[in-house]
Amino acid sequence: MSGNLRSPRARWRHGCPMRAHDALPAPLRLWLKEAALPWSAESARRVWEREVRRSGVEGALRRLGEVEAATLARERAEVWRA
Repeated sequence: MSGNLRSPRARWRHGCPMRAHDALPAPLRLWLKEAALPWSAESARRVWEREVRRSGVEGALRRLGEVEAATLARERAEVWRA
């Protein structure tokens, strides 16, 4: 059982993921609830904070949708070899 703790991915996680999610702003949490991809609180917060400074809450929500759509398109091409 201790073998998993030696995994490089095990070292990436710091803190409590649920606490990090709960600390996100309410509009972002609502957006994440409907998201097609499983976003980490850290990556969602990074996009959110940058875009809120640039274009406000509505712009940040729009940008999150754009980022998600681009990721889905990239993954679709990999999965379906399109």
